[in-house]
Amino acid sequence: MSNLTALVIGDVALVMLACWILGGLARRLGQPPVIGQIVAGILLGPTLMGRFPGHLTEHLFPKSALSALSVLAQIAVVIFMFGVGYEIDRRFLLTRWLAAALVAVGAFAVPMALGSGAAVLFRSGFASTGSPGGGSFVLFMGVAVSVTALPVMAAIIRDRGIAGTPAGVIAVAAAGIMDVAAWLVLAVVLVDKSGGTGRLANVTLAEICGFTAAMLLIVRPVLGRFLSRRSLLTGQLTVALILALGSAWVTASLGLQAVFGGFLAGLTMPHPDGAPDPEVLRPLEDIGNLLLPLFFVVTGLSLDIGALHGTDFALLGLICVIAIVGKIGPGYAAARLSRMPPREAGAVAVLVNTRGLTELIALNVGLSAGVIGPQLFTVLVLMAIIATLMTSPLLSSIRPPRPESAVTGAGDAGVPAAAAGRGEGE
Repeated sequence: MSNLTALVIGDVALVMLACWILGGLARRLGQPPVIGQIVAGILLGPTLMGRFPGHLTEHLFPKSALSALSVLAQIAVVIFMFGVGYEIDRRFLLTRWLAAALVAVGAFAVPMALGSGAAVLFRSGFASTGSPGGGSFVLFMGVAVSVTALPVMAAIIRDRGIAGTPAGVIAVAAAGIMDVAAWLVLAVVLVDKSGGTGRLANVTLAEICGFTAAMLLIVRPVLGRFLSRRSLLTGQLTVALILALGSAWVTASLGLQAVFGGFLAGLTMPHPDGAPDPEVLRPLEDIGNLLLPLFFVVTGLSLDIGALHGTDFALLGLICVIAIVGKIGPGYAAARLSRMPPREAGAVAVLVNTRGLTELIALNVGLSAGVIGPQLFTVLVLMAIIATLMTSPLLSSIRPPRPESAVTGAGDAGVPAAAAGRGEGE
């Protein structure tokens, strides 16, 4: 066994141990495990362990090992994003569709406008973080403060016992709409960043639109007929993996990140009975949850909180106000406009403010594409942690009504089964 292989294996063991301990601690404190796993990644990076004598971070995670870990992490994220796309259950989008649409528009469009506007108005402050600026940066900042983490939110809904309530159903449906919108806008950001202007950008955009149309209008119905035969040769799990990884390969080849391919594959995968098939999602969740801690460490190695300056923390305060108030305020107003009682409207607003793994994926996409720099990346990750930490305490203070009957299966109670299950790993 080569030294590199041994080092990578040891790194995987160390990462899983740290994420298991801190993820469990987070759950005991009433927080989603994803919070503990993010903290584990930060502690293993230059923020803490990198400051020990002997450069422990560089010794344990050299560039050669980090490359291998990054590949495993990307595969985990592709599988995760497949689940996010697949679990957007169309039944939830049709149930109380008007209220969900109003909440989605308010909780996405308003922070999107505020984030983009701040990037223009405070151009010098953002420039001090080393971010390049430009049109793609302005649009990305809007997306960065608008993302809602559907899987983390769904796990919180289940743990709080509010699945099946109007607040739970509307929050999940609105988050599904916002997920689709966020990734579409982020795709535009990457096309603009990689293709520049002119013919190359137009060709890239046309290729992406063509591939998306082919997946949804051709591949999806063909797969539906193929899988409906229930032949021994048509294992749905195998088909899902091929679809997710193949789609990720195509989108990466077209100049987008592989995560877009995973998300598009999830949207393409047919629902057998109008809802996600747990026999497809459960094994994929197990694979993703096993490897996702590697993603947190790769993210943590890009963070150095100790390198932030006073102006960076001032920028963090501004971004937190935009991201949190810009989500909760419009979300509450939209829910009240839909004639929801104050406590239920407050619960919806707090839930759509949840960030988590979905936010980290979007931020990593921006960092790897060169849309933002490492300092601003650190600031935005801290914003995601703060916003997610707020969710459980705020729900405790609001105390939204619970359903009259005990919470049943997540899929029947207004929370997609995939999202509820994935929360265990986060």
